[in-house]
Amino acid sequence: MAYSPEELAEACGAAMWAEDEASRALGMSLDWVGPGQARLSMTVTSTLCNGHGTCHGGFIFTLADSAFAFACNSYNRKVVAQQAAITFIAPAFAEDCLTAEAIEVARYGRNGIYDVTVCKADGSLVASFRGQSREIKGCHLPETTE
Repeated sequence: MAYSPEELAEACGAAMWAEDEASRALGMSLDWVGPGQARLSMTVTSTLCNGHGTCHGGFIFTLADSAFAFACNSYNRKVVAQQAAITFIAPAFAEDCLTAEAIEVARYGRNGIYDVTVCKADGSLVASFRGQSREIKGCHLPETTE
């Protein structure tokens, strides 16, 4: 079957989501995947909050990292994180709905660079994440010949 770039991204996203127990267990939802892009969301629960009463940074990082993963795996090539960094800008609290939107900055050879913004429902910025990816062996879907 021949896929358009958008259909391929959606099919790869669905295949990955079916295997991504970590993101599902944290209550994330896969809202959208496109070529080199993805959007995931998660409502902060009290169990994700730290001793300051704010969402633990590790969970914000995980949400951003998951969006990064879906964006860079949208071309039917298995891709992993090579490096990632996050800047926390503002706190999130229990009941906040966070959205992580990943956008491809560059793809070159087996490498890629992706920026992810994590925002609250009102659009206010919580964190900025940059990930560098590396393609490994394998595909998410059977490769087709035409």
